[in-house]
Amino acid sequence: MTIKEIQNEIIDEFSMFDDWMQRYEYIIELGKSLPLIKEEYKTDENLIKGCQSKVWLQGEQNDDKIVFTADSDAILTKGIIAILIRAFSNQKAEDIINADTEFIDEIGLKEHLSATRANGLVSMIKNIKMYALAFDAKNKN
Repeated sequence: MTIKEIQNEIIDEFSMFDDWMQRYEYIIELGKSLPLIKEEYKTDENLIKGCQSKVWLQGEQNDDKIVFTADSDAILTKGIIAILIRAFSNQKAEDIINADTEFIDEIGLKEHLSATRANGLVSMIKNIKMYALAFDAKNKN
C-alpha cells in the first residue's frame, strides 16, 4: 500500500468513533501493537527531542524501504508513534520525504493534544523525515 492509501485507511478508522474518548482508547490500543524497538536502540541518540515523554525511534533500511520501530514510556504517545509508523514504515525514502501529513489534521489529532504533545508529534514526524533524508542521501552516493 502507498503512504496515502494507509493514511486514508487511518482516517476511515478514526471516523468510526463518535467522540474523542473512544479515539483516545483506540490510540492506546494501537500503541499495544507497536513494533517495539530493541533494547539496544533505546539510546539518547534515538530519543526524540521535543517530546514530553520519552520516545525512541529507530529506522533501518531493508532493501529499498525503511522499516521503523519505536517505543515510549507513555501509553498515549506510544499510540501516536504507532500511527506514524503504520503510515511511514516499509516505504521508500523518497516517498516518505514527499508524503504530506494532512491525515493528522483530518483525524483531528493535533487539536486534541496538549501543546507539548502536539510539539512532540511534530518532532516525531520530523525525525521520521530525517531518517528518510539520510537514507536517500546515502543511496544516491
